[in-house]
Amino acid sequence: MARLHGVLPVLQTPFLDDDSIDEASLAREIGWAAGLGVDGVVTGMVSEVLRLHDSERERLTEVVCVAATDHGIPAVVSTGAESTPVAVRFARHAAASGASGVMAIPPLTVALSDEGLSSYYRSIIEAIDIEVVVQDASGYVGRPLSIALMAELLADYPDRVSFKPEAPPIGPRLSQLRDATGGAARTFEGSAGAALVDSHRRGVIGTMPGTEITWAIVALWRALEAGDADKARSLSAPLMEIASLFDTVDSYVAVEKYLLHQQGIFPSVRQRQPVDFVLDPESVAVVDALVAELRTAANHAG
Repeated sequence: MARLHGVLPVLQTPFLDDDSIDEASLAREIGWAAGLGVDGVVTGMVSEVLRLHDSERERLTEVVCVAATDHGIPAVVSTGAESTPVAVRFARHAAASGASGVMAIPPLTVALSDEGLSSYYRSIIEAIDIEVVVQDASGYVGRPLSIALMAELLADYPDRVSFKPEAPPIGPRLSQLRDATGGAARTFEGSAGAALVDSHRRGVIGTMPGTEITWAIVALWRALEAGDADKARSLSAPLMEIASLFDTVDSYVAVEKYLLHQQGIFPSVRQRQPVDFVLDPESVAVVDALVAELRTAANHAG
């Protein structure tokens, strides 16, 4: 079984005026990303999965898996939940729908011990036969997963698990996990590309940004893989500045949907309510200027 790697953007979920999932725009988003050379697509926190009811999450999974298969790329499905049985149900549904992997955050409403978290993740891993990405989303929500827990899961399931550590400080924790596992841990970075240059130095095997500037992330990843430091620096600077403007899931979603709308992928910027952030005109002007700078750098990078 081929392992997940490379650029796997996290999809944004488009909504119609009646607040239902806009399946046609979702399929268009996946086709657009595939055409830009991604190595797969993912659903995750910025897909607003925690604001979907169970049947919507399962329908999102089905649409994503079909569209990804149509374009010849793997799909990774977010399956984390507040209870182990629900997370296992989502994982089994993802596998049955054709997903190549699942990604799971831990429960957010209870502070579990390492023993409790180990039981939760083992239940998911053992319920399916596809790859499981253990996601530490504590850069936004929850609390960090311990390095010891992640190393233990890798030791017991060496061919089945990978990791997306997002707890700050991202770089040092990536190195700690790498060193604790003798370099065996397969890690993805999830900083919207802002920390990708440093994370690549520390051995990540891929990145999971948003979809909205996939063209820039693909160019940056290829420059890093080719060892072209000058191209990487020119792309990284505006990415870091864009990411520095926003620090919550809702703020990232707002910017991502705005840029997808600007590029003709989404017909609207509608988010599932309630949200804690509204994109104001001054922020829009800054984002537009930085994206124009990023576009120039990406064009020069080829």
